[in-house]
Amino acid sequence: MEQRSFDRLGRRVGIVGLGAWQLGGDWGQVSEDDAMGVLAAAVDAGVTFLDTADVYGDGRSEQLIGRFLRGRPGHDLTVATKMGRRVEQVPEAYTLENFRAWTDRSRANLGVDTLDLVQLHCPPTPVFADDRVFDALDTLVAEERIAGYGVSVETCDQALTAIARPGVASVQIILNAVRLKPLDRVLPAAAAAGVGVIARVPLASGLLSGRYDEHTTFPADDHRNFNRHGESFDVGETFSGVDYDLGLAAVRRLAPLVGDDRTMAQFALRWVLDQPGVTVVIPGARDAQQARRNAATADLAPLGGTESAAVRDTYDELIRPQVHHRW
Repeated sequence: MEQRSFDRLGRRVGIVGLGAWQLGGDWGQVSEDDAMGVLAAAVDAGVTFLDTADVYGDGRSEQLIGRFLRGRPGHDLTVATKMGRRVEQVPEAYTLENFRAWTDRSRANLGVDTLDLVQLHCPPTPVFADDRVFDALDTLVAEERIAGYGVSVETCDQALTAIARPGVASVQIILNAVRLKPLDRVLPAAAAAGVGVIARVPLASGLLSGRYDEHTTFPADDHRNFNRHGESFDVGETFSGVDYDLGLAAVRRLAPLVGDDRTMAQFALRWVLDQPGVTVVIPGARDAQQARRNAATADLAPLGGTESAAVRDTYDELIRPQVHHRW
């Protein structure tokens, strides 16, 4: 698989990673056996970057990855986790003392002495401008609790503030065919600064897979059911904040361009990978077959000009008025 660099982290990773939120919770039930199967299928297909968080299943996702790592001694994997969402979301919670406690828990869950990459998990906006927060993160690096740090953000403005910080190795942001705003300023700024870009929610919570329609239902414990209007966390994390029916219309408009040699999901993932400045894309998977199909996107040719223009036109005409000003 093609490799791209996290310059400030000194690591290279495969361009298609694995998002492990599904392995923890909020996507319906995924058994331990299925979760381990997903991890094995992804890594065997060339994935070298795993993204998780301490809040996914309250540590379940980290623990499953830790168990997987123990079965793969000498692995060449980069595991990124996140911290901060297990407590009340107030800037005062982002302290060195809490950071030490949170990273100690993640180190235990993953079974490692040093975490490869720790990201602040979509913290309150004032956190991004607080020098003390980033001084604390630098302390964690000096103490060898973490090898490097980044931020996961909701908005482009948060990303730009973080990119300006010299110690930030990565920015994780929603980027997909119905969320194009990061292309305007975030990706160019990250590339200029040598900051890696982790593209999350690349399939808009599965909407861009082409598998759903007006009759699809989601389980009660799936955020695509319980968070459609932001009842539990930022609505931008569910279907990328796009109205479900409007998203279906966008997918149907793009579907004729997919062709016979790729799936709709692979078309959408390849579009993300084609964007200059993207380091790795992190689709999730609930089963091994899905993990293998996602990884195979790395071997597909870039989209042509017609396809890329169609994504932009569809966004401008259908989606932009609803989401562009929000994030």
